[in-house]
Amino acid sequence: MNSPASNSSAQARPQERGKAARLWQRGLGFYEKHLFHRALQAWRRAGELGHPEAQYRLGLLYARGEGVLQSLPDAVAWYQRAAEQGQPDAQFQLGLIHLNGYKAPSGPHSPENWLRAATHRDRAGTQETFDLLFPNGVEVAAEAEAAIAWMSKLAASGNAQGQAVLADLLRHGRGCAQNYEEARRLYLLAAEQGIASAQFALGDIYYQGLGVAVEPETAAEWYQKAADNGHVLALVALGSMHLSGKGRPVDEAEAADLFLKAAEQGDPNAMYQVGVLHQEGRGGLVQNLDKAETYFRRAAKRNQRHACIALAELYTRGKGIEPDLREAAEWYTRAAELGDVQSQFIVGRLYAQGAGVPASLGTAARWFQRAAEQGHATAAHNIGVFLAKGMGIERDVAKAMGWFKLAADAGITAAQVQLGKLCSAGEATGHDLHEAAAWLAKGAASGDPEAKMGLAILHLRPDTTMRDPARAEQLLRESAEQGHGPAMLELAQYYAGKYGTPVQLPSAISWYRKSAEAGQLEAQYAMGMFYLNGSGVEADADAAATWFEKAAHADHPASQFQLAVMYCTGQGVPKDLAHAVIWYELAARLGHALAQYNLAVMVSKGQGCEADPAKAVEFFRMAAEQGVPEAQMALAEIYRTGRGVPRDEAAARRWYEAAARQGHQGAANILRQAAS
Repeated sequence: MNSPASNSSAQARPQERGKAARLWQRGLGFYEKHLFHRALQAWRRAGELGHPEAQYRLGLLYARGEGVLQSLPDAVAWYQRAAEQGQPDAQFQLGLIHLNGYKAPSGPHSPENWLRAATHRDRAGTQETFDLLFPNGVEVAAEAEAAIAWMSKLAASGNAQGQAVLADLLRHGRGCAQNYEEARRLYLLAAEQGIASAQFALGDIYYQGLGVAVEPETAAEWYQKAADNGHVLALVALGSMHLSGKGRPVDEAEAADLFLKAAEQGDPNAMYQVGVLHQEGRGGLVQNLDKAETYFRRAAKRNQRHACIALAELYTRGKGIEPDLREAAEWYTRAAELGDVQSQFIVGRLYAQGAGVPASLGTAARWFQRAAEQGHATAAHNIGVFLAKGMGIERDVAKAMGWFKLAADAGITAAQVQLGKLCSAGEATGHDLHEAAAWLAKGAASGDPEAKMGLAILHLRPDTTMRDPARAEQLLRESAEQGHGPAMLELAQYYAGKYGTPVQLPSAISWYRKSAEAGQLEAQYAMGMFYLNGSGVEADADAAATWFEKAAHADHPASQFQLAVMYCTGQGVPKDLAHAVIWYELAARLGHALAQYNLAVMVSKGQGCEADPAKAVEFFRMAAEQGVPEAQMALAEIYRTGRGVPRDEAAARRWYEAAARQGHQGAANILRQAAS
């Protein structure tokens, strides 16, 4: 049965009641001597004769595993028999068990695991043994209605514990409709009987205004009664009141005293508060970061989230304590696992940067996503970037756009820019220039220079109704004047006529120079070409070499190529074929086709280096595959003559044909001669 019976079971005959009472007393004697098995035997006989106290104590033996295999379902069976006879402790235990239910723990020694393993050997015998060991099963289903029925019966009989638990259920609407008024009535009844948890709950009701007007002073009175009855959370509540001045006068010394008392009883919230007071030197506690760290650590080990964060911040900032990013990462991670959204974001950033933890983009992505799912706007932008680029997570532009929209709606301008770019590219949703413009306009309105540049580029697209060069020039200038290097470069290209706009060479050179000085590689290369060719400026090979070298050292392949040419010719730099080979190879390995061809020529002839036919073939092939006809012709000759490779007439012909298709007259002549 899962709820109280309407009538108690039939009463035992007088002689049976007497026998049951004697067995009950005998069992008590055995139990007091810790002879649990013999107590079990005596109480079982008494229980079968209908003795309610014996039935209840049998339930406790099964619940605790004293003298018998621990089994909560078997305990429930005995509690049920005692409860139906009005035994209040059994009714209370039965109500609690039905409220929460019970599932057998998993693991190698669990009943279910034993059953699965043994079934392979003897299915019929195993099930029979299992039924003998666990006649009432191994689980108890949660049944809120049954729990409420038992607690209601207890409460109606004046049982204070039952009143307090039933009030909790009504307050939180657990298994029943939420009813603050009835909960408060029951709490009052239990509180008047000295139940500290009910007194504390009344403090919460008046402090939070649950079904009543907010009355901090009344709340404080109830918290004080609970504290006087040993309720540790009430000490913490009163301490908080003395800090805030809400319900009690501000008195930091009294707050510190209350928190210390609660901390001594193991309350993690109190430990955290003591740590804060020691950290700040308040409440009569001396400022002492070592003591603060100790209290924070004690609280953090008990999963007090704010203490985890405080500890992490101590080790991050290192104010008065040795900085330790690994320790900080550990506690940020603990806070993140406890659900703190900002800590989840920070942990994501730590893994992305490899700060205090091994760098892991996959782990970073998971933490950014957890924070984003809790509404962290910057984390939403970050996971959007990861998804858009396939960083640590499978690339998914559609999902990236979803996260960018959440971040953009929260005012993250970087997300608005990303949405503008994705809508413009049309990879996930098809080209939607108007939506792209709308998102970029939001970012531009907030002053974001990248958004202004993106919107300007949309206005420069040809063959669209959005084309507006004048508006684009204005936006680029605004962005450039904010110091945005890429916008300086775009503005320079605008004046150079890249977008079909009138060429204004002086303005173009001026902005190329500013962009180059801001570190834009394309602008540095452009300045090098202006000085090399004397376009818009007086020709100056030395200045050209200086600009090319700046970009070349930052792996700009076109600049590396031009610098190599200058070392070959001695223009702007001393002639140095060895340096030329170095720069050609750097550009070649970055995919510059002409650098690949020139390097192959120099390596094949041993100019500036030792001759290396195999390496020459490697780079002739790279250049040939990129469509350089001279490289195709050279590779064809190599295969025809067998210089550095085995002779291969078929391969030679393929490369002659490739060069001829691109107009190489020498290759065409060779093919005609071969055909004649």
